[in-house]
Amino acid sequence: MLYSAIAVIISYLLGSVSFSIVIAKWLKGIDIREHGSGNAGATNTIRVLGKGPGITVFLLDIAKGVVAVLLGQWLSGGDAESWTPVLCGLAAIIGHNWPIWFRFKGGKGIATTVGVIATLAFLPALLAGIVAILAIAITRFVSLGSLLFAALTPIFIALLSFSLPLLCASLVLCVFAFVRHKANIVKLLKGTENKLGAKKGM
Repeated sequence: MLYSAIAVIISYLLGSVSFSIVIAKWLKGIDIREHGSGNAGATNTIRVLGKGPGITVFLLDIAKGVVAVLLGQWLSGGDAESWTPVLCGLAAIIGHNWPIWFRFKGGKGIATTVGVIATLAFLPALLAGIVAILAIAITRFVSLGSLLFAALTPIFIALLSFSLPLLCASLVLCVFAFVRHKANIVKLLKGTENKLGAKKGM
């Protein structure tokens, strides 16, 4: 129990490393949260700094989720019914969204969620990811793709009979995603949401 608690804390601290903020400060000397949409994530990094830094941020944010889950799996001995990997993944996402290192103002957690879900349940993540990518390719609304990924993941997990801890976690992550994207949802409904390729991000 003690080791599990330590792993969750480490996962939160790891998730709190906001690579978009770090890379923007390193490359341009700016706070990414004061430019574009103000979101500390990969999409806003692409629009403010370009594709190279944005893709780098995306991959590093995914990696945070992967490492957190692997840490939890190592401590739980690979037990598929264990809550430890799930809680570590959730902690990393919470850290990304509310990072202790950056005054608790972070991103929306989608890339880190992808890393967490893909490590815990690859097939549901793959299916939800395909739908999300198609939606983004057709509409150029990254927020729509992100919301579809969050909403479809628990459905695919339930249909493919994954563990209860994972289903519970995916439902929590779905709520996280919709809460963090509430402004984007309003814009989507009004038809004023920014598309991928526009100067100002989400």
